[in-house]
Amino acid sequence: MESTTKTTSGVRVRASELEGRGWLNTGGAELNLEKLRGKIVILDFWTFCCINCLHVLDELRPLEQEYKDVLVTVGVHSPKFEHEADPVALAAAVERYEITHPVLDDPELVTWQAYSARAWPTLVVVDPEGYIVAHLSGEGHAAGLASFIPELIAEHEAKGTLHRGDGPYVAPEPVSRDLRFPGKVLPLADGNFLVSDTGHHRLVETAPDLTTVIRTIGTGTKGHADGAPAAAEFNEPQGLALLPPKLAALVGYDVVVADSVNHRLRGITLATGEVRTVAGNGVQRLLEAGPARVDDDGASASATSLGAASLEIALSSPWDVAYSSVLETMVIAMAGTHQIFGFDPASGSVTIVAGNGLEGLLDGPGDQAWFAQPSGVTEDANGNIWVADSETSALRVVKFGDAGADGRKTVTVKTAIGEGLFDFGFRDGEAAAARLQHPLGVAVLPDGSVAVADTYNGAVRRYDPATGQVSTLARGLAEPSDVLLDESGDVPLLIVVEANKHQLIRLPLPKNALQVDEGAVQTQRPRTAVAPGELAVTIRFSAPTGQKLDDRWGDPTQLKVSSTPPELLVSGGGTSVGLTRTLVLSPDVTEGVLHLTARAAACDGPEDANGEIPDHAACHLYQQDWGIPVLLAADGASELTLDLRGMD
Repeated sequence: MESTTKTTSGVRVRASELEGRGWLNTGGAELNLEKLRGKIVILDFWTFCCINCLHVLDELRPLEQEYKDVLVTVGVHSPKFEHEADPVALAAAVERYEITHPVLDDPELVTWQAYSARAWPTLVVVDPEGYIVAHLSGEGHAAGLASFIPELIAEHEAKGTLHRGDGPYVAPEPVSRDLRFPGKVLPLADGNFLVSDTGHHRLVETAPDLTTVIRTIGTGTKGHADGAPAAAEFNEPQGLALLPPKLAALVGYDVVVADSVNHRLRGITLATGEVRTVAGNGVQRLLEAGPARVDDDGASASATSLGAASLEIALSSPWDVAYSSVLETMVIAMAGTHQIFGFDPASGSVTIVAGNGLEGLLDGPGDQAWFAQPSGVTEDANGNIWVADSETSALRVVKFGDAGADGRKTVTVKTAIGEGLFDFGFRDGEAAAARLQHPLGVAVLPDGSVAVADTYNGAVRRYDPATGQVSTLARGLAEPSDVLLDESGDVPLLIVVEANKHQLIRLPLPKNALQVDEGAVQTQRPRTAVAPGELAVTIRFSAPTGQKLDDRWGDPTQLKVSSTPPELLVSGGGTSVGLTRTLVLSPDVTEGVLHLTARAAACDGPEDANGEIPDHAACHLYQQDWGIPVLLAADGASELTLDLRGMD
């Protein structure tokens, strides 16, 4: 990649002005591109529901620190869900994720449209003279930016257009709290509760009153360290699950913790508070290990081994954990790869239980199912695993069938509530028409119905599998991130983790649940006008300086295409190598969504004497999912070009 500020047509493109509702992390100051002139600017188009966006925040932190005198990141918050357009919710998210750069609140997607962003996350690099020099989609671009930024620095120092000095970030005033954005809660045998104090990067054990702090586990400083409770470190811990007593005695720890940003599972010995790492090597997993094995009857086998010791396996943002009595393993909501994993504490094996790694809502055999950022898991009395599938605003269920000749059970995924990536709302009634909004937690109630922490609706919802009806148990909550059935008293109660009020509360189970209908909506983004018939799709990708496409085992690029409704695509769907495809769109469908997933693998140089990538080279996966709303019109476009990694 050469450092050039010219497009393929030879014309330099001036960056558009930054427009929105207001600014955060600037001490009240309004920013514009003129005030940022002389700095290298990375515009990070993000939305706080998006796990890939959260990954990018962490990818950018080292670069922001290393180049703090010349580099300014501006987060352009472009909401997907209705709740994310709430300025109070955005301010809480900026605090929750410890964002240390200015953030532009762009609820109407004005700046998003000006920069032709089509997916979360998107990065746009603007040079010190105010020209666009890179347009990047998805995550995994840190290595490329690390080589590109020094080139820009050298170029603009030579031209005299680079200005060193402090950036415009102003830190907010810190607030002291016992809990800070708590994530999940776990009941203990002695009546106490263990809470993932996510914003403080630790665990807190509370008394039965949910407020009295008995002890803390972890220093409260983000990091990764095993050991005694006063020395251990976590990074945004989330889900918690108890092991059965016999298994706990065998392995020497009692609780498994989903340590989300560390991409690890941690084990806690309750008697001492000792912390150990039980799975994950700390490297974020970017690619699923491949499809699960399929038995002769076409049903997915219960789990596919990843073929390495648990401490050598890469995980990706594990968000919740639960013990499966059917599989006799922990099941993990692996939000970062859109899958359900398994972890066997006794053997140390890590497996893929369901999901092929593609983001979306697709039911069927476990190896073919699609999830979208699963964030809550629990087991019911029949051994089914219920899943809060957040990005599709869905409640899913993983069911296990009879074991085959090899003793492995089959897996099937079904959707109870939910329609797709861009469909959400607040509607009770028949499950087929009911809507949630980015749920994060799930619990089974005494009658076999399922309670859902409907996070962005600020509600707890109930789904009854017997009747197929959805109702509302409570509303007016501040981003409930988990829900738990509490049967410790005379009558069952709900414990709700209210993340944005930094507290846990108890609520009665109402005799008569509410029936709410505030409608079903879709994510509102500009539609792309396309013509019926042939549509030529091109995904642009250029490997960063010092990297080469990894073609040792064939074409290292891949494109998967599908549509909603399926009838939109006459031909051209499916998965194949290459980043170009000719689709044929039906003239009988007026609008829909094209779903595209692009991948490219590139490895570090230098090449060996034969021009080949050495076996020991570090390799990088670039991946992005797009959902492109389209409107079919006779005068619409016949070409669609997207940037996985486009350098101007």
